[in-house]
Amino acid sequence: MSTMGNSTNIFWQESPVGKLERQKLLNQKGCVVWITGLSGSGKSTLACSLSRELCTRGKLSYILDGDNLRHGLNKDLGFKAEDRTENIRRVGEVAKLFADAGLICIASLISPYRKDRDACRTMLTDANFIEVFMNMPLELCEERDSKGLYKLARAGKIKGFTGIDDPYEPPLNCEIEINQKDGVCPTPGAMAGELVSYLEDKGYLQD
Repeated sequence: MSTMGNSTNIFWQESPVGKLERQKLLNQKGCVVWITGLSGSGKSTLACSLSRELCTRGKLSYILDGDNLRHGLNKDLGFKAEDRTENIRRVGEVAKLFADAGLICIASLISPYRKDRDACRTMLTDANFIEVFMNMPLELCEERDSKGLYKLARAGKIKGFTGIDDPYEPPLNCEIEINQKDGVCPTPGAMAGELVSYLEDKGYLQD
């Protein structure tokens, strides 16, 4: 569990190469694209599509996938509320480092609690936090259920599953919201294109 605030006699070591210099080398501006939503809403699909599109444009990104991180960095955490909070805190700290390095960090996690996502936003003092809400109906996510988790949750074999017996708190002021259009989900390319346009408009893809 977190030991934040318990360390003493420590001092911040400044780097001789600053963030602006790193961004100049990469010809881009570091930021965190935080993709949140229910399991099966398309978070990983969007993250991968966005990363590929940025790569084709010569822009460096890195995906922090919630499941992948639980194989290593967060493998000691479960799914109780306090573990979920610590999971998001750790990912937020790592994402902050990637952004400081000048990368476009794409964090793809359910991250169900609003206060935890907001805490990650406040970690970036320069406000380079872009929250993307995959606002897909629960029925659609259950229908997809590529991992079979909803079926297990409905059968009572998984407890505390977001959207079934644990809440998902949608963002109140996200930068981007992805919805169905006339009952049809946008394609991965269309979703990635929307995000790339946003990044261009905000000056993250400097040229």
